[in-house]
Amino acid sequence: MNKAYKFRIYPNEEQSTMIAKTFGCVRFIYNKMLGDKIEYYHQTQKKLNNTPAQYKVKFEWLKEVDSLALANAQMNLQDAYNNFFKDKKVGFPKFKSKKGSKRSYTTNCVNGNIVVRDGMIKLPKLGFVKMKQYRNIPDDYKLKAATVSRNSNGKYFVSILFEYENQVQEQVPQTFLGLDFSMHALYVDSNGNCSGFPRYYRLSEKKLKREQRKLSKMVKGSKNREKQRIRVARLYEKIANQRKDFLHKQSRQIANVYDCVCIENLNMQAMAQALNFGKSVSDNGWGMFTAFLKYKLEELGKKLVKIDKFFASSQLCNVCGYQNSETKDLSVREWICLCCQTHHNRDINAAINIRNEGMRLVLA
Repeated sequence: MNKAYKFRIYPNEEQSTMIAKTFGCVRFIYNKMLGDKIEYYHQTQKKLNNTPAQYKVKFEWLKEVDSLALANAQMNLQDAYNNFFKDKKVGFPKFKSKKGSKRSYTTNCVNGNIVVRDGMIKLPKLGFVKMKQYRNIPDDYKLKAATVSRNSNGKYFVSILFEYENQVQEQVPQTFLGLDFSMHALYVDSNGNCSGFPRYYRLSEKKLKREQRKLSKMVKGSKNREKQRIRVARLYEKIANQRKDFLHKQSRQIANVYDCVCIENLNMQAMAQALNFGKSVSDNGWGMFTAFLKYKLEELGKKLVKIDKFFASSQLCNVCGYQNSETKDLSVREWICLCCQTHHNRDINAAINIRNEGMRLVLA
């Protein structure tokens, strides 16, 4: 199995220049190869198998950067190109813009050219770079690749990919938990608890609007505008980090306690568009939360079960199974079963039904 660790790095001025040069060369070779592929296809109706090596004769400055970074750009382009011809819904590869503030490139570990040691990481063409290593890496992990990136704030990071043998034995589920998506609280579980999501974006929305207004009034290309752009980017980064931190902690607590977690297989993008709740849905980060929960459970030999999105979790009475069609109206938050007279909270009842359906699927 593969696992990636992301650390912040602190390159010196010379290393930062080389990283920036590599970003530019990777973008250039991707765009150049894509342009030649398009031109060749229009002329011959055939695919062009071009490689970075053939461009180094004409563009000698490509030899100054890591060749494996260029090779990975070629592989990414080839995958995107082939996927388009396999499935037209994927979309044709697009040229990479120079204007974007986020950059990255990937290099592979060959003959020990990438080494992690004593809070430093050795990278091709860069040498040893200072790294903030916040966790230890097991000795049996085999280093495969590293992706160097720069975010919109100008901070540098490295994502290191490791390969390891999966020695986790799958557990027989004994404890189950159902989670029902909640627009305001992230989720309500089958025990009646809710996560109490702080809604970080909403809390910072006024400050964001104020800083974005300042940015929009500044002259493009000026130093003050760049300073303001970084200020806005830092606000967005803080919100994203707060959200990730909360979701990581919630998913870890659940994964440590329960053997099987049951959720609905929801299409969050369609939900945001249909209900006009785009900001709230995006702020919750339900997709990110379920992704965190899935890999944390799998590492412990546990399961995440997804229930069909058309399962009537909110309409069924979890006691007798009576289906109340009136609960299709989202404004109905509580209801009494006409069959067994049980009083239901909409979200808790749905979470219990999701848990019961998940148990049925797992234990069948």
